[in-house]
Amino acid sequence: MPSKSSARLAALTVAAVCSAASTIVLTSPAHADSVRIHDIQGTTRISPYAGKQVTDVTGIVTGIRTYGSSRGFWIQDPDADDDAATSEGIFVFTSSTPKGVAVGDAVSVSGTVSEFVPGGTSSGNQSITEITKPVFTVVSSGNPVPAATVVDARSVPAAYTPAGDAAANGSINGLTLRPSTYALDYYESLEGMNVQVSDARVVTATDRFAELWVTVKPWENRNRRGGTVYGSYTSQNTGRLQIQSLGAASAFPAANVGDTLAGTTTGPLDYTRFGGYTLVASTLGTVESGGLARETTRKQKNGELAVATYNVENLDPSDTTFDEHAAAIVHNLKSPDIVSLEEIQDNNGATDDGTVAADLTMQKLIDAIVAAGGPAYDWRSIDPVDKVDGGQPGGNIRQVFLFNPKRVSFTDRAGGDATTAAGVTRKGGKAALTVSPGRIDPANAAWDDSRKPLVGEFAFRGRTVFVIANHFASKGGDQALHAQYQPPVRSSETQRHLQATTVNAFVKDILATQKNAAVVTLGDINDFEFSDTTKLLEDGGVLWSAIKSLPKSERYSYDYQGNSQVLDQILVSPSIRRGCDFEYDSVHINAEFHDQISDHDPQVLRFKP
Repeated sequence: MPSKSSARLAALTVAAVCSAASTIVLTSPAHADSVRIHDIQGTTRISPYAGKQVTDVTGIVTGIRTYGSSRGFWIQDPDADDDAATSEGIFVFTSSTPKGVAVGDAVSVSGTVSEFVPGGTSSGNQSITEITKPVFTVVSSGNPVPAATVVDARSVPAAYTPAGDAAANGSINGLTLRPSTYALDYYESLEGMNVQVSDARVVTATDRFAELWVTVKPWENRNRRGGTVYGSYTSQNTGRLQIQSLGAASAFPAANVGDTLAGTTTGPLDYTRFGGYTLVASTLGTVESGGLARETTRKQKNGELAVATYNVENLDPSDTTFDEHAAAIVHNLKSPDIVSLEEIQDNNGATDDGTVAADLTMQKLIDAIVAAGGPAYDWRSIDPVDKVDGGQPGGNIRQVFLFNPKRVSFTDRAGGDATTAAGVTRKGGKAALTVSPGRIDPANAAWDDSRKPLVGEFAFRGRTVFVIANHFASKGGDQALHAQYQPPVRSSETQRHLQATTVNAFVKDILATQKNAAVVTLGDINDFEFSDTTKLLEDGGVLWSAIKSLPKSERYSYDYQGNSQVLDQILVSPSIRRGCDFEYDSVHINAEFHDQISDHDPQVLRFKP
């Protein structure tokens, strides 16, 4: 947002002056007299008055935002035109806390029309039409607020968005809004207006920023636990809507997926950097519990090997979640034989002093597991080179193999370190690793500023099982589903595709040496089961993502912006898949809950090698 400046109050006329930030799109200065809000909003995403001075714009104050960098108030014209594409509401940006204005005031505003892009123009986000540098006069007070437009399953179109204009680099900014055809156009046509949802189901739990997501389409890709499943790039789930509040964050309700935001929730429709179209509630419904419970998988049988992946979200010795993670591993996951842990930090966490060892972190977790009634696990990992594997600066996150030595043994082969590449050789007519634990091609540019795959050789009941623990590059930098560019650019895929190709080549080396080798490739893949990343991992039939053995409605390990989706996967080699003697479980203990200890759900595979 533009930088803050002081507000000046004179009688009933208030001026707020601010400098223009680089994220505000302006045209050449001009002037327009006595325009209406719907004239300013126009029939596209960019105001025809952008950069122009406007005078005596009238409306009723529907909400006031007194916190954050985007302070100001919304006004709405009670006398709407007959064009569904033109919004009747607009945000008046005052920079500092607005003074001398209250909800229900009829005001006359003069100022500059600007297009503000939350997150900056490089984010690819859409813009918000605002009146900046405003001078406003309160004409009268105590007026009724314009009736809220009801947003529900009948009003939101089934199609998400039109394709962007190829001549404008894929932008939808210049396209005429078709609110009866596309969901993003529908929401844009209500930008700044007073809107309402009623009895809406929660599809992303309350987060630390005091916001949650609901759906106004109860049956849109619903799963049995109340979430909305994201099953393809063309199924964006149009009923999703973020809810924030104009009240104190401390008063925002704690809700889980499957709960209901009962009654009516009413307020201006905003557009935010993280989430897009957002109902900023002046009246907030009450949470009715859906009774969601954390899941528990079954315990593996004697002849079954249980392998799991679990992202423990930057775990370091200073954290207070060790007992909870231990309880999850022992009670909810039933103590798997092998656990690939992602995001284990070094012994002093984010302190950036060159520490790379994680033995204190691991011992604290192992002790907590024993205290929770679990086995005395052993572990293997490779310390990274300081600050080269990405993640929180100084944290040195890495993958770790946690294993139960009473059920499975680890085959140690010396020589593995942060920079030495593991290879595949033949021993006794079967495939073997040159180093174990080891890293896969750590010098490859695919792993720049990213976690290197950890590979280890295990033995279970006389059978060798190769396990590859992964934590691929994050989706940071991708354009959002609600971006102005459609389809949005997923720039982060480039690195994950290189990573997937590298891991796939290593698995091919194992299978070329031993056709029937048992290989499990797992971890935080940071991509969907239908993505090209997964297809590259599976290339040539050397691997198969076992989460696809579940019904589509059950395929998710992460919940983001109202979409339940897959990021964590366990892929298996043909000898495991062909046996059909395996069972996959996405164990939902975190992603759907407001009091989560990680934002990922662990995954468990049980099979007979």
